[in-house]
Amino acid sequence: MSGEVILKPGREKALKNHHPWIFSGAIAKVTGNPVPGSTVSVLSSKNELLGIGAYSPESSIRVRMWSFGSAPVTVDQEFLYQRMQTAFNLRERIGYLDDRNTACRLIYAESDGLPGLIADRYNDFFVVQFLTAGAEYWRDAIIENLQTLSGVENIYERSDVDVRALEGLPKRTGVLTGDEPPAEGLQIQEDCLTFTVDVAAGQKTGFYLDQRLNRRAVKKYVQGKTVLNCFSYTGAFSVYALKAEAKKVINIDSSAGANETAGLNLKLNQVNLDRCQFITADVFKELRTMRDKGLGFDVVILDPPKFAPTSAQINAAARGYKDINLLAMKLLNPGGTLLTFSCSGGLDRKLFQKILADAALDADADMTIVEQLSQGPDHPIALNFPEGEYLKGFVCQIN
Repeated sequence: MSGEVILKPGREKALKNHHPWIFSGAIAKVTGNPVPGSTVSVLSSKNELLGIGAYSPESSIRVRMWSFGSAPVTVDQEFLYQRMQTAFNLRERIGYLDDRNTACRLIYAESDGLPGLIADRYNDFFVVQFLTAGAEYWRDAIIENLQTLSGVENIYERSDVDVRALEGLPKRTGVLTGDEPPAEGLQIQEDCLTFTVDVAAGQKTGFYLDQRLNRRAVKKYVQGKTVLNCFSYTGAFSVYALKAEAKKVINIDSSAGANETAGLNLKLNQVNLDRCQFITADVFKELRTMRDKGLGFDVVILDPPKFAPTSAQINAAARGYKDINLLAMKLLNPGGTLLTFSCSGGLDRKLFQKILADAALDADADMTIVEQLSQGPDHPIALNFPEGEYLKGFVCQIN
């Protein structure tokens, strides 16, 4: 161990409940001289060993736990290997990576007992993110373990997210081992559909892997319907909708490049492009324009970017979510369906539902929740870490 972290009196409850975060305000003192990411013992004010974790002196989350309790544990490459193998085994048991599906999240940070580590597989490439000091400290061991466990040589880093700054870490991207990703993008299979993924420059690690089950859910609501897909990105929802015989799909995204990729994905899946339209525009402004024109749709899909990464941004985010859902509700035809999502970790499901209720009231729309949606099982939610649930979705219909 590189040091000890001693908690203030009465601050051990969360840790005894196996919550993996220790905030700076809970710490009385730190002994030794732990460097960022190194392993420390965590003790109660009564000198009781509560577990071991990774130390992060720059973050308000000062320690992220590797293990809990008084049993001796050594964090090394073998320890990480066992945790990573357990995560891989879970995805294998749930059948989330097979011939019909060649991409999934294989490691999901705290939910897999590996704080700060994300590993997504796209065919014969891994895309990884080292989000915390602890994950960064063990990056070489993690890379080697990934290769050993999977046999995949190509590993690309996308540690280009703002959260690294909170850990005192610079953003990093690029090839770690193997080949550069192809400039034209990787092709993956999802439910026997084909999608192009830009792992080097796409949003997140290149594809919204967490929405797989929700893309399947869309098929139940779109047959013979007109669909408006907002924040459409690379058009995955649209591909599913058109394959399920939607009458027409309109995609709105602010990125012309995303719309171009969406068009390619439609062609790859032999979808009739005459039934699809692309609009490159700010979604909020475009929905207001459509409202003012009196346009209507049978189905509206809202999958906006993260409005509230943390609870500190919750008030502004709530206004944004209400505004966009209110506009969508006003565009629904009688009996229409709204599929709406929030990926903001700072916004819980209860508050999101209240925002939708307020929007429906202002839209003078009598709506019913007919289905609740979440992230796929390759993004598991540990019972001791409810923060692992970030994707919330509702299917609402006008009565």
